[in-house]
Amino acid sequence: MSGARRKEEHAVSNGAVKASPWSKALRGDSLWEDKDEFLDVIYWFRQIIAIVLGVIWGIVPLKGFVGIAIFCVINAGVLYLYFSSFQRIDEEEYGGTWELTKEGFMTSFALFLVVWVIFYTAIHFD
Repeated sequence: MSGARRKEEHAVSNGAVKASPWSKALRGDSLWEDKDEFLDVIYWFRQIIAIVLGVIWGIVPLKGFVGIAIFCVINAGVLYLYFSSFQRIDEEEYGGTWELTKEGFMTSFALFLVVWVIFYTAIHFD
């Protein structure tokens, strides 16, 4: 167990103020007492990725299946690296790698499509 994790456990057990989910999300190898809190972080990171990639795809301009496929690979890949390498959580506590990989994926996909279409239409429509 890392030193940061032990300090966090000790501080919480002594009645200290609990760290916000976003401060833990940006710090590697955090202790997640509440599983839903970590799933919320995964969900909202996906939404941020969807907006950023939708804007980029609309400006570039990417079209068709290639844009969708690249979005899916980047979205799944970045989140997989986040929870497996950066946070180093035990995926089995959350139902396995597949459950974490698909958490919030469809809503982020829909948001990505909306942002992509809006930006593409606004910039490239003649």
